[in-house]
Amino acid sequence: MKILTVCGAGQGSSLILKMNVQDVVDELGLDAEVDNGNISTAKNSGADLILAGEFHEDALEDFEVPVITVSDFMDNEEIKSKIQNFLEEKGE
Repeated sequence: MKILTVCGAGQGSSLILKMNVQDVVDELGLDAEVDNGNISTAKNSGADLILAGEFHEDALEDFEVPVITVSDFMDNEEIKSKIQNFLEEKGE
């Protein structure tokens, strides 16, 4: 699975989110590659899942790729819960 974390510029908050998503992925034992980028290139990134801040929800609403929005990038429990819910809904 390819997971992409995004923000407006693809450098600051997406990098912080990437590090925390990687920690959660490792904790859950998922076979996933986590990368970060910006919103404008995310649509064609080939990602299976995108994570972003809730404030970017409107910019990501037309994406065919599933998008998870996060309110607190530093809250690994929130990130973990949302990824687990996504996987359960997907049947994994």
